[in-house]
Amino acid sequence: MTKEEFKNCFDDWFEEIRNFINSRCCDAELATDIVQEAYTKLWEKKFDYQGDRTKGLLYKIASDLWVTQYRKSKSEQKHRLSLSIKEGINETEQDYNFKELKQHYEKALSVMPEKRRVVFLMSRMEDMTYTQIAERLELSVKAVEKRMKLALVELRNTLNHGKGQVR
Repeated sequence: MTKEEFKNCFDDWFEEIRNFINSRCCDAELATDIVQEAYTKLWEKKFDYQGDRTKGLLYKIASDLWVTQYRKSKSEQKHRLSLSIKEGINETEQDYNFKELKQHYEKALSVMPEKRRVVFLMSRMEDMTYTQIAERLELSVKAVEKRMKLALVELRNTLNHGKGQVR
């Protein structure tokens, strides 16, 4: 096929074939890409120009490229769906584990002696330093440190006992 014959094929049939592929894929950009690739394949294979047979060949190449693209996109969709389902299962399991750990944590706090719980919550929930806690509760810093240490040991033991191991 000469350059002149190729140019004539392109000018005569490009829009027609693109409209045909667009009617199948409903995506004008994708249809344009597919038809351009079909013309590229026609040129690379160095087919002889044979009028309507060449037009039919272009339709066939473009249709085959569309089918390949369609199958590829369906395969990608299935893969993404399976990944999202697996992630959903993992998130559900993580949510369950989190809720269970939270229940054990709340139980551990509820059975903790009041003085330890107050120090722990002031430190962890209010982000207070041991010095600030000592000032507010009118205690020594050493007393706050001791209560915090006992609270953490008790919390760790309760969580390890109720949950097996803290993760």
